[in-house]
Amino acid sequence: MSDQDKQKLYKNLSPESYHVAVECGTEPPFSGKYLYNKEEGTYVCIVCGNPLFSSETKYDSGSGWPSFTDVLKSENIKTKTDFRYGLQRTEVKCAQCDAHLGHVFEDGPGKTGLRYCINSAALDFSQDSLKTDP
Repeated sequence: MSDQDKQKLYKNLSPESYHVAVECGTEPPFSGKYLYNKEEGTYVCIVCGNPLFSSETKYDSGSGWPSFTDVLKSENIKTKTDFRYGLQRTEVKCAQCDAHLGHVFEDGPGKTGLRYCINSAALDFSQDSLKTDP
């Protein structure tokens, strides 16, 4: 995606989403709109709509941000070492548009042992349609 294409997408973001996705900021803990969301669906990148996380892997980590044990597809995200704020962490970014999403830690439950700690301001949510038996 070109820088010009990114700029077009970024123009549609709220100030908070811009701060998180573009400036690598974070929303205050326990303030995000998806922290307590229990609906079934898919969490997508707020900038480009890239599908990132399933509600099936979402859990309450107590951290104050939506947390997930795994991504939908590993190729939909990218990670890099982040040294901001004097800490060494692993940043999670959207592989399609490079938006900052949050961080991943190795203290999660389940078979992955990972905790994707993601800002609600970097996400949009698509509720799954009602499933019917055949």
